[in-house]
Order: sequence, then structure tokens, then C-alpha cells
Amino acid sequence: MNRFEFVFAIAIILFVAFALGWLAHWLLARFNQVSSADLDEMDALAKALHDAEETRDQAIAYLQQREAELTGQLSQTEAELRAAMDGLREARHETEDLRRYIEAEGL
Repeated sequence: MNRFEFVFAIAIILFVAFALGWLAHWLLARFNQVSSADLDEMDALAKALHDAEETRDQAIAYLQQREAELTGQLSQTEAELRAAMDGLREARHETEDLRRYIEAEGL
């Protein structure tokens, strides 16, 4: 094998390697290509996800507001209950005092 044949063989090998690389690149690009229908579907999914997150945030805000209102109502009701229980306790003591007074006077 002389020098010319060696250079020619190396050139052929390099050209075949180049052709195989180009073919592999073309095949990968062809298989990885995203169609416009897929892009439209991904856009629709992204919009649906965004809407769902927005709805979730609104629901969380509503629940927090409602919880605050109910907590306020519960505190107010408990305060009213304590006041009513204190009033009932006072009325019972007053009734007991009046009963003792009546028994002591013999009426």
C-alpha cells in the first residue's frame, strides 16, 4: 500500500464517518421534532394548569377568610355563653339568698 492509497483509504473512511454522523443527526432531529398539534396541546395543558392553580388560590383565600369569620363568631358566642353563665350563677345565688331569707322570716 503506497502513500496515495493510504491517503485515499483514510479519506474514504472519514467521508463514511461524516455521512454516518450526518445521517444519525438527521434521524435524531426527525424523531425529536415536535408537531404543532403537540405544541397546541401543551399550551392548552399549561393554560388549564394555570387556571386550576388560580382557582386553588382563590379557594384557599376564601377558606382562610371564612375560617377567620367563624373563629370570630365562635369567640363572640363563647363570650356570650360566659356572660350568660355568670348571669345564671348570680341569679341562682340571689334565688338561694331569697329562699334563705324567706325561710328565716317564716313566711
